[in-house]
Amino acid sequence: MAFAAIRTSGLFRPNMAARIPGGSRQISFSSYLVTPKELNEALKKNPSTKISTSPRVVPLCAAWFMPNDPEGRKGIDSFRQSRIPQSRFFDIDAIKDPDSPYPHMLPACETFAEAMSDLGIRRDDEIVVYDTAELGIFSAPRVGWTLRVFGHPNVHILNNYRLWTQEGFPTESGEPTAPEKSKYSVPTYDSKLVISFRELKELALDYGKEGAEEVEILDARSYGRWAGTDPEPRPGLSSGHVPGSKSLSFPELLDPETKTYRSPEELRKIFEDRQVDPSRSIISTCGTGVTATIIETALAQAEYGDPNLRRVYDGSWTEWAQRVKPTDGLIKKVKQ
Repeated sequence: MAFAAIRTSGLFRPNMAARIPGGSRQISFSSYLVTPKELNEALKKNPSTKISTSPRVVPLCAAWFMPNDPEGRKGIDSFRQSRIPQSRFFDIDAIKDPDSPYPHMLPACETFAEAMSDLGIRRDDEIVVYDTAELGIFSAPRVGWTLRVFGHPNVHILNNYRLWTQEGFPTESGEPTAPEKSKYSVPTYDSKLVISFRELKELALDYGKEGAEEVEILDARSYGRWAGTDPEPRPGLSSGHVPGSKSLSFPELLDPETKTYRSPEELRKIFEDRQVDPSRSIISTCGTGVTATIIETALAQAEYGDPNLRRVYDGSWTEWAQRVKPTDGLIKKVKQ
């Protein structure tokens, strides 16, 4: 592994004096969340050249819109319209498990390695994932979490691209130049960051029983979808929630104007106000596993809970509502 890394608050954070073959390099960032100014300075200090073999700072666009987006927007179109120079586009609808009936589930290790190779990313690159100016923080945490699941040593999230554009940092548009392919080795899969349908179902069936494992389940969907009073965006899918889960709509974790993450102190107060027990295992879920990672990242920023006991439900509500049986009683709704 080219970088030495330490596990802090459930996120891989760089060792600031990390050694690399053939010399040493001062790592650019000390925090998982990166400001536009920090990223701009890092890119200027680490210019990408075709002949350089040194670790690079690589901006990675994770632009994605809901399938029912009222304007019919697509992530790739947003990437073409405005992006950080020399960035690459990570398509969560393409880099996935193609055999799963559920959208953008985590891919196989081989599929992930092939995608990273196609993007020209090397394992020792320092990746900064960013969203769209239109939405602010939205899908970047999902891609950052995906990179962590597959053990990429140095991953960060830009907080955020909306500020990047507002503060006048460089952008480009048009059809991007295809990156030169790399040879990204097949990684391992960190199953400790993910909870499966089967395990969550067991927890839900035991919920409220004497001696049952006590966990916190936080749902990033809107309150109406969690309560079962508003429809799901995917036709035919029942709304409602997993027994014992709590509604924590992800916009609450973001500044209402900039759509950046709130401060660690504000985030901690939100979790405390929801009476989230930091001593328990904390599971984040949402509609399809995208905005659940906004909660996961917020927990890490607030240093809330044991980072070794925080997991994301990849399939989230789309899988849950299709796989549980009506007789199981595992789709709960708020009584009117």
